[in-house]
Amino acid sequence: MQQEIRFATFNVLNLALPGLRFYDGVEPWTAEQYDAKVAWLARKFDQLDADVIGLQEVFSQEAVRDVLARTTRYRDVQHIGFEPEPGKLTPSVALISRLPLAGPTAKHLDLPRGLSVPLPDLAGAMTRFTRPVLQVPVQLPGGPVLNVFVVHLKSKRPDYRNGDSENDPGSIGAAVLRSMIRRGTEALGLRYLLSDFTAGHRRPLMVMGDFNDVADAVPTQLVLGGGRSPNGHDERLFECYRLQTRRDPLRDVGFTHVHDGNFETIDHVLVSEEFNPASPHALGEVLEVAYLNDHVIFRSPDASDHGAVLVRVGLRQGE
Repeated sequence: MQQEIRFATFNVLNLALPGLRFYDGVEPWTAEQYDAKVAWLARKFDQLDADVIGLQEVFSQEAVRDVLARTTRYRDVQHIGFEPEPGKLTPSVALISRLPLAGPTAKHLDLPRGLSVPLPDLAGAMTRFTRPVLQVPVQLPGGPVLNVFVVHLKSKRPDYRNGDSENDPGSIGAAVLRSMIRRGTEALGLRYLLSDFTAGHRRPLMVMGDFNDVADAVPTQLVLGGGRSPNGHDERLFECYRLQTRRDPLRDVGFTHVHDGNFETIDHVLVSEEFNPASPHALGEVLEVAYLNDHVIFRSPDASDHGAVLVRVGLRQGE
């Protein structure tokens, strides 16, 4: 027999309090627009009905609390998140959980192992994640602790800096290259973070969030990793979409984002070998992955431009 646990990741698109200017050239939400967005997100949360949800593009944790207060299923959940860094309004991530926490949470801002990567035409080097990584240990039924990492890697949007011109091919090329390097550096930093955390230990992991790249892209593959640690621990992660046991290709319409007419899945949930049924150390298996994405096609002003990823996991009883 199995006990089902549900996990989800959702980029909520500019969740900010009314009147707060979150991007240059984008008008802040009015009170009416904010109320509509909060109400829409509350309905989506209830529709997901997941035990753990990772969120991206959060400009205010107070706004998350406003959403939770409007839900039916999440009024009394654990809510973990952090506000943007002082003096720099950058979207952050958050996690809500109906499962109990199993220890302290962590916010990872600096790239691990002293990782420092220069960026084209800039004096300094990249030494921090663009958006800090959130780490939360949650208690699974039956005893195991699952460490959940919520991430939001750098987008493909060109990284223009002072002096760059959006009409100059050279500036455009340098800006695109900076974005690519930043996303790749963050992916490598995340892989270091995961490898260091599990070094010498067998710790069930889940990494969820907006990777801003498809599963086969190099940055995502960096996070997935490969090989074994000296103690024989399999350090690879596995994409839940490819692990699921109940996939039906005749009704598979999975995507989470549409850009320039291209349907892409750039939001992922990755798991360690404890959720791969082929592993002798499996605690459970990924039963099914579903995408709630109709709102991406039929956009309303309050809707997100990302679909939510819902993962159903079956835990083995007695493990």
